[in-house]
Amino acid sequence: MAGQTIASAVILGITEGLTEFLPVSSTGHILLLGELIGFESTEKTFEILIQLGAILALLSVYFYRLWSLVVSLPSSNRSRHFVGGIVLAFLPAAIVGIAGYSFIKTILFETPVVICTMLIIGGLILLFIDRLQLKPKYFDVMDYPLSLCFKIGLFQCLAMIPGTSRSGATIVGSLIMGTDKRSAAEFSFFLAMPTMAGAFAYDLYKNINHLSADDLNYIMVGFVMAFISAFAVVRKLLDYISRNGFALFAWWRMIVGSAGMVWIYLA
Repeated sequence: MAGQTIASAVILGITEGLTEFLPVSSTGHILLLGELIGFESTEKTFEILIQLGAILALLSVYFYRLWSLVVSLPSSNRSRHFVGGIVLAFLPAAIVGIAGYSFIKTILFETPVVICTMLIIGGLILLFIDRLQLKPKYFDVMDYPLSLCFKIGLFQCLAMIPGTSRSGATIVGSLIMGTDKRSAAEFSFFLAMPTMAGAFAYDLYKNINHLSADDLNYIMVGFVMAFISAFAVVRKLLDYISRNGFALFAWWRMIVGSAGMVWIYLA
């Protein structure tokens, strides 16, 4: 990572943590911000690997619930049903992510126009969905039908395009298929755990031999900052969404995407 600074790793790590679980596309934000401040990571590994900090923050917040889930697995059909649903939802992104890894990292990650376009389009969709008078049928993630979980997983595949937002895609998919806003966001949280952990492991496996000691130092700094900022967001997000919906995030996406377009064509 020639020419990079600890300060830029701090800024990008904080941005990752603040945006990872919001429906605004953390990858889109840190790729655009990285372009703006001149941050170029080896094989784009920094942008993927620092996500582990956000995942550990999520695990910290949900630790007791996850532990209760693990303990109850042998005796609870409901717990086994939920875990099976998460596995089903995870599989489509795992398959698409591995199959399209090279194209995603070398083409889509390197095309700011695509990122800005998806930010704007996603904002418009999110605003439209937020204003619909939807009548939810599902209010508890533990009771989501397996077929619904799998379909949400298909929506998650859209997030392979940077700027789309993994949480945004899964939340929108959940809402139009009959969930309420709070449980849609919560299911997105749970689905993030295997998805992002898998992305971290696969990217590290593919690029470990390309990383220098400096690369690892910057990744560690970004990881720590992502953990701290994500921890703060996760603790407040569900209550905010339940009360206020997604309009704020929709407008933010459109502002960032539009500003990015202006920057691209004026640079």
